[in-house]
Amino acid sequence: MPLFDLETGQLVTRVPYQREHDFFLSRMTPQEVATIEDWVNERIDGDEIHTAGWLPGADWSNTPLQPIYEKAARRNSEVAAKCFGLLVYAAFMRRPEDWISGRFELDGREIGSRTYFRPS
Repeated sequence: MPLFDLETGQLVTRVPYQREHDFFLSRMTPQEVATIEDWVNERIDGDEIHTAGWLPGADWSNTPLQPIYEKAARRNSEVAAKCFGLLVYAAFMRRPEDWISGRFELDGREIGSRTYFRPS
């Protein structure tokens, strides 16, 4: 099933920043990437709404996300957050159900990552 962009109403057909996404993936093993996607999907299953930056928590030590920080982002927190966001985006693109993605505010301030929700 598809992922749609809220702003454009268009079907999403590719991950944004594809070259960066592919570069990040190249620094991790296929098994690490699959384990990260499984971890993301476990958190999505059965829910109606998620904000990417709120999924992982602050400490990725001893979690499937650790290779993002250590390998893909070379211990740079900002790069790790961007990489994680792209991996979440890709995971939502592969979900079996319909999702919509957009950027939102909370208390008048922009949320720093994308929010994904199921259409009603």
